[in-house]
Amino acid sequence: MTNSQGNGQQADSALFPTYARYPIALVKGEGSRLWDAEGKTYLDFMSGLAVTNLGHAPKQVRDRLVEQLDTLWHVSNLFHIPQQEEAAQLLVKHSCADAVFFCNSGAEANEAAIKLARRYQNLIAKTGRTEIITFHQSFHGRTLATLTATGQDKVKEGFAPLPTGFRYVPFNDKEALLAAITEQTGAIMLEMVQAEGGINMLNPDFAEQIVQCCEEHGLLLIVDEVQTGMGRTGRWFAHEHYGLSPDIITSAKGLGSGFPVGAMLAKAKLREAFGPGSHGSTFGGTPLAMAAVIGTLLAHEEEKLAERADEMGQYLMQELQSKLGALSVVKEIRGMGLLIGIECDMPVSGMLAAAQEAGLIFVTAGPNVIRLLPNLKVTKEEIDEAVQVLVHVLQQAEVTA
Repeated sequence: MTNSQGNGQQADSALFPTYARYPIALVKGEGSRLWDAEGKTYLDFMSGLAVTNLGHAPKQVRDRLVEQLDTLWHVSNLFHIPQQEEAAQLLVKHSCADAVFFCNSGAEANEAAIKLARRYQNLIAKTGRTEIITFHQSFHGRTLATLTATGQDKVKEGFAPLPTGFRYVPFNDKEALLAAITEQTGAIMLEMVQAEGGINMLNPDFAEQIVQCCEEHGLLLIVDEVQTGMGRTGRWFAHEHYGLSPDIITSAKGLGSGFPVGAMLAKAKLREAFGPGSHGSTFGGTPLAMAAVIGTLLAHEEEKLAERADEMGQYLMQELQSKLGALSVVKEIRGMGLLIGIECDMPVSGMLAAAQEAGLIFVTAGPNVIRLLPNLKVTKEEIDEAVQVLVHVLQQAEVTA
């Protein structure tokens, strides 16, 4: 099988070559397992990039989607959609937020957060302070506004002119943050764990500094929980580890267990800024999407999956430290819950390919970091299996380095 987006790309493809695809066509998934078109089985420690948090094809979500398919698919947000209210109430119950806006992706959720912050500062607080501080190595999406908010130049190449209104500072740098705040600053936007940027953890003292800055300067705090939310780090949302109470939270990925959906959550004081006609989404919050969200959230409640992610994450970290910690190729193993990075002293693309050949799927977080994202229902036996493959792959890489 050739890599359809690499050197073996077929000239007659009708697709844009926007993805450097792996040479695998996956056709079936169940729990922690995937099968490709040739019948090979894989252990999935990628979860569709932290999307299939309940495993593949979870019954709780599938049953609700099947029921909804026989009832109603789409009506437009010009009408009341009762399932939206049910889903929103569940999100409010498990967060510090009071209101929810539904959309289709993490990028759309972050776009909505940026718009809400600006509109609030302009029309409600009447400060006119609409510049947003973000951080180096962050990742917030691929719309023009969200890729501009992203603190990585590689995603911006060729898209100039970019929107104005963003300022970037080094992650966990107190002095740089203080120096970046001006009379135009209206919000700070960050991830608690920079997943795409290398599994970089927010320092607790830096979190305190951010809160202090927001309180002193009247800034809104936006926390991007697109990858870290929905139990991934061992809490419903990663900011709970730090005792934060953000003004705006964004969510997607694991929110719909594979069904495309995003959400922006916010405090009550921001509700007025998004009145009728201020923002919208044709497909945001359809009955189908809400069926997936409700099924996902109820499964989280019933099975206490955030707590389970915390327990399994500790076990995975323990096994990785025990089995890989002494290898010279490994620089550091870090993470939170079931979002774990193994930083190596060399590029890991070859290790990724070797692991796929051995039946284990994971993804990278930058050129030198292996990113592990098993589903939240992963078993200890599956963790042991994955660690065994990783030990072999990294030992081989160390020998051939």
